[in-house]
Amino acid sequence: MAGVAATVMLATPASADPRAVVELFTSQGCSSCPPADRILGELAKDPSIVALSLPIDYWDYLGWKDTLADSRFSARQKAYSRMRGDRDVYTPQVIVNGEAHVIGSDRAGIENAMRATRAGEVMSVPVSMSISGRQLNVTVAASRAGHGTARGEVWICAVSRAVPIAIGRGENRGREVIYHNVVRNLLKVGDWTGTPGTWSVPMENIARDGVDAAVVYVQHGTRDKPGPMLGAAFTSLR
Repeated sequence: MAGVAATVMLATPASADPRAVVELFTSQGCSSCPPADRILGELAKDPSIVALSLPIDYWDYLGWKDTLADSRFSARQKAYSRMRGDRDVYTPQVIVNGEAHVIGSDRAGIENAMRATRAGEVMSVPVSMSISGRQLNVTVAASRAGHGTARGEVWICAVSRAVPIAIGRGENRGREVIYHNVVRNLLKVGDWTGTPGTWSVPMENIARDGVDAAVVYVQHGTRDKPGPMLGAAFTSLR
C-alpha cells in the first residue's frame, strides 16, 4: 500500500497488552448517545482497554450533520451486523473485541462482554508501537496457537483523545458533548499471517490537526468481513 513499507526495525511496546477493544458507534444527532459517550471516556482512562469512538453519518438527515462522522464507520458497523447475521445497527452501539454488541450506555453489559469474549485467539497477540524520527513502527508477534492458524489485517487509527462539540440543532440542540478517542483516519498497514511482522508508517500519513494518539489493531478477517480482535495497542503522539 502506498506510503507503507516493511521494515526490520523492532519497536518498543507502547503499553501492556490490553484485554479489550471497545468500539462505540455514536452520533451527535442521537439523543441517547451522550451517556454512552461519557462511559467511553471513562473506559478510555483504563490502560487495559482500547476505547474508540466511531461517529456514523446515517442520522445526519435528522437536522444536524455530525461534524466528526465518517461513512467508513457506518460501513464498518453494518459489516459487523452482516457477520453476526442480524440487523442490529443502532446508536449508541458498542462492539467489544469484534464479537459482542451491547447498548453503549450499558456499562455493566460492556464489562460482561469484555469477560465473555476472552477466548481462543481473542486479544492474545502482542502488538506494540514506537516512534522513530518521522516513522511510526508497528510490531505484531506470532500467534500463540502456532503459525498458519490465525490470520488478520493490521490497521492504524489516527485518534483525537478529546473533542468538545457544541451541537446547534437536532435532538441534542444546545448541548456540548466531549467525544473521546475519536478515530479521524484509518490506514491499513498490512496483512498478518500468524508469523511475526513489523511495519513502518510515515507520520505524515497519520498526523493531522487534532490527532494526538494512535491505535493499531490486528483483526481476523477483512475490512468488509470483520472478525474477532486478535490484539491492539495505544500510544500517545504528543
